[in-house]
Amino acid sequence: MAAPLLHTRLHGDAAASASAVQTLGASRTGLSNMLALENDFFNSPPRKTVRFGGTVTEVLLKYKRGETNDFELLKNQLSDPDIKRLQWLNRSHMVVEEYLAFLGNLVSAQTVFLRPCLSMIASHFVPPRVVIKEGDVDVSDSDDEDDNLPANFDTCHRALQIIARYVPSTPWFLMPILVEKFPFVRKSERTLECYVHNLLRISVYFPTLRHEILELVIEKLLKLDVNASRQDIEDAEETAAQTGSGTDATEGLFNMDEDEEAEHETKADPERLDQMVHPVAERLDILLSLLLSYIKDVCYVDGKIDNNKTKDLYRDLITIFDKLLLPTHASCHVQFFMFYLCSFKLGFAEAFLEHLWKKLQDPNNPAIIRQAAGNYIGSFLARAKFVPLITVKSCLDLLVNWLHIYLNNQDSGTKAFCDVALHGPFYSACQAVFYTFVFRHKQLLSGNLKEGLRYLQSLNFERIVMSQLNPLKICLPSVVNFFAAITSKYQLVFCYTIIERNNRQMLPVVRSTAGGDSVHTCTNPLDTFFPFDPCVLKRSKKFIDPIYQIWEDVSAEELQEFKKPIKKETVEDEDDDFLKGEVGITPSSFDTHFRSPSSSVGSPPVLYLPDQSPLIARVCD
Repeated sequence: MAAPLLHTRLHGDAAASASAVQTLGASRTGLSNMLALENDFFNSPPRKTVRFGGTVTEVLLKYKRGETNDFELLKNQLSDPDIKRLQWLNRSHMVVEEYLAFLGNLVSAQTVFLRPCLSMIASHFVPPRVVIKEGDVDVSDSDDEDDNLPANFDTCHRALQIIARYVPSTPWFLMPILVEKFPFVRKSERTLECYVHNLLRISVYFPTLRHEILELVIEKLLKLDVNASRQDIEDAEETAAQTGSGTDATEGLFNMDEDEEAEHETKADPERLDQMVHPVAERLDILLSLLLSYIKDVCYVDGKIDNNKTKDLYRDLITIFDKLLLPTHASCHVQFFMFYLCSFKLGFAEAFLEHLWKKLQDPNNPAIIRQAAGNYIGSFLARAKFVPLITVKSCLDLLVNWLHIYLNNQDSGTKAFCDVALHGPFYSACQAVFYTFVFRHKQLLSGNLKEGLRYLQSLNFERIVMSQLNPLKICLPSVVNFFAAITSKYQLVFCYTIIERNNRQMLPVVRSTAGGDSVHTCTNPLDTFFPFDPCVLKRSKKFIDPIYQIWEDVSAEELQEFKKPIKKETVEDEDDDFLKGEVGITPSSFDTHFRSPSSSVGSPPVLYLPDQSPLIARVCD
């Protein structure tokens, strides 16, 4: 009985196996046909699947009939944290549309999924990473230069707008996620550029977020800015120019054919010419130029400035300026967004100057903020080509009048002595006046010379310079020496006796460091910086240069003319003798600081464009 039974079992198993093979073959054939039909719909890379006993539709129908086993299996498998998100971008149009509709339905039915959905969308605002592995080691990790990236960004922005249609509070939940997802500032230029571009784009259709987005972007720009000083950037560019390395030292290393190399040099990529050698400066330049482009796009409609939109943007940016830029010492480039915005219309430049003036004169503000405001006023008046002479004179009137009032209040006081800690805002205002005068004196004296001189004499520089507060001792020596040379040339005030006395009193300071003792002379007790010194970022310069007043080095002829000794009889001559341009100067003090200070100060510009702006009233009441 055992043998027939075994034979029966084996026969049954063979039959079952044959049937299973046939069934498997039919299933494979059916699966191939199904996948072929679905290729038009799921036009995407291979996807991972899970098994849960049939299609989702079948599982749900079974659940409706009370058969819950497959439904529970489906829930458990979908809740598995190892299952990755659906790669819905770069799919067919039909899949993308269905997914967008699904997102809208999901957040409207279950708002608990709002944050995960927003986080998922924000994660697609940077290029995907391409990681190449060899074994367990990552041998390459770079941005994926996907041609579909702009289209993917468009889809992500559509998704945000669809979600906001169902959940009006979406912007409120979105902003913390955007802050959290902001790439580290050391990430690649492409990653930072894409993310900032998408942030600024969000601010267009979610205007309630614009102020926070702009503050976030400018804060990140500022972190880059303070880590890339102007001197470091210039040194890197100079070194690259000398070595011919550019941004890629290996380029051209294996060009064996001289003709081929020459042809390569003549066909240099224009984009490479705009690249910065300094890596942090390169990131900063890309992002700042992006911000400046955004400002122009917001303010200009069909090639004409929209006053209302520009006013709204100005309010956002001036608040951010007060919070981030004004308290930050020696930032080099980020502040040019205010310079650029103010160039759109004279009213915004005047509003900016008035804002800074109120900061400077308000005794309730910290001294460091008041001094920074003075630095901004002087640098803006000197460098902004779009600020007309009448505005410059109005600001000089305000500043000088305030200085005289300040001196009146100190004459009978116990603090009427030179001390930067006590009188920091006063010295900052003095330096703003001196610096503006150095840059603008040719304009102030152009046309009717006698009338120009009469105006400058009315400012009474002599009282300020000769006061017991001694501003010539505190202000930057290069500014002081230019001011002294020009005012002496026109016999407005003679500063060199005071300068020499200050030099004798300026004692060197011995500093002990790990490398030994060193002797320093403090030439910048006010810790001065000029925020609108020349922009050295190649892309951003294209926005700034047309509206920027550059300086030219003093020529040898001018330098020798400044050094001519003044004759005693010329002091007593009439007004016409001001034209002789003779000046008395002490070479020992003058030669030390009378140079082209390309780092932080500027010599007076030689040429000015004629002003076409209409005359305006005083900037401030």
